[in-house]
Amino acid sequence: MSTPPGTHHTHPDPRHLIAVVVLVPLLAALALWAFAWPAARTAPRDLPLGVAGPAAATAQVEQRLARQQGAFEIHRYADEAAARQAIEDRTVYGAVVVTDQGPALLTASAASPTVAQLLQQALAAEGAQPRTVDVVAAPENDPRGAALTASVLPLALAGIAAGAAVSLFGLRGVRAVTALVGASALVGVTAAAIAHSWLEVLTGDWWAEAATLGLSTLAVSSAVAGLAALMGRAGLGLGAGVLMLLGNPFSGAGSAPQMLPEPAGALGQWLPPGAGTTLLRSVSYFDGAAALGPAMTLTWWVVVGLGAVLLGGALKSRTATSGESAADRRPALAG
Repeated sequence: MSTPPGTHHTHPDPRHLIAVVVLVPLLAALALWAFAWPAARTAPRDLPLGVAGPAAATAQVEQRLARQQGAFEIHRYADEAAARQAIEDRTVYGAVVVTDQGPALLTASAASPTVAQLLQQALAAEGAQPRTVDVVAAPENDPRGAALTASVLPLALAGIAAGAAVSLFGLRGVRAVTALVGASALVGVTAAAIAHSWLEVLTGDWWAEAATLGLSTLAVSSAVAGLAALMGRAGLGLGAGVLMLLGNPFSGAGSAPQMLPEPAGALGQWLPPGAGTTLLRSVSYFDGAAALGPAMTLTWWVVVGLGAVLLGGALKSRTATSGESAADRRPALAG
C-alpha cells in the first residue's frame, strides 16, 4: 500500500527510550535514599539534654551519659525549676534531676514523643529507674505526634500544587503573588480548622497556628513558582523535587532534627517543611518559645521566592515588549 504524498512517518527518538530506562531507576534510588537513609540511621547526635542538681550529685549522671559518645549535649542547671524552664523554652528536650528522693527524668513529649521515649530507654540501659515527669505533654488526641508528622507531606504538596498552577496558568507579577498569598492563606485556615477545631491535635492559639500553616505553604509555593518564573519547566521540576525528596524526609517531624544523620538534620531545618514543623510545635505546644528562628527561615523563603516571581514576570514582559517592537519595525524597514 503506497504512502500518500506529503505523509511523513515519525520514528521515536531512541534517546527518549534511554532517558526513561535510566532516569526512572535513578529517581527511585534517590527517593529511596532520601527517605530510607534518615530512617535507618536515626539516633541521638548532640541531643540537648539538661542535668540539674548539686555538682557532686550530678557528676555520676554526667559520666553515665558521656559513655554514649556524641549522643547528648549536656546543659547544667542548678535545680528542677531551672530545668523545667529550659524545657518549656525549648532549650533542651529533657532533663535528669538529682534530688534527695532519687533521680527524676523530665521530658517533653510535645517536643518529640520519640525523644521522650528514647531518654527513658537510655537511662534504663544505664541501670537507672527514675520517676518520669512529662513537663509539656503531647495532646491527648495525638500522643505519638502521628497527626503532626502526617501534616508535613500534605502542606508540601499544597505548596507545590499552588506554585505549579501559577506557572502553568501563565500568571505573572503581582497577579501571581496575589494568587500564591491567597491560596496559602486559605490552606492555613483550612488546615487549622481540621487539625485544631476538628481533630484537636493542635492546642495553641488558633490564629497563630493558621498563620504558621499558611506561611509554611507560602514558603513552598513561592519557591516553586519563583524557580519556574526564572527557569521555566526545569525550575518547576527542580523546586518540586528538592522540596519533596529532601524537605519531607529531612524535616525531623517524626523524631527530631538531632536524631537524623548529618547533614540531613541541619539541612532539613533550612528547608520549609522542617522549619514549618518546628515553628508549628512552638506555637501550638510551647506558647511560641524558640519560634523566631524557624519563622525567619520561612520568611526568607517567601521573600526570595516572591522576589523571583516578580523578577521573572518583569523579564518576560520586557522580552515580549522587545519582540513586539521589533515586529513593528520590520514593515518600515521593508518599505
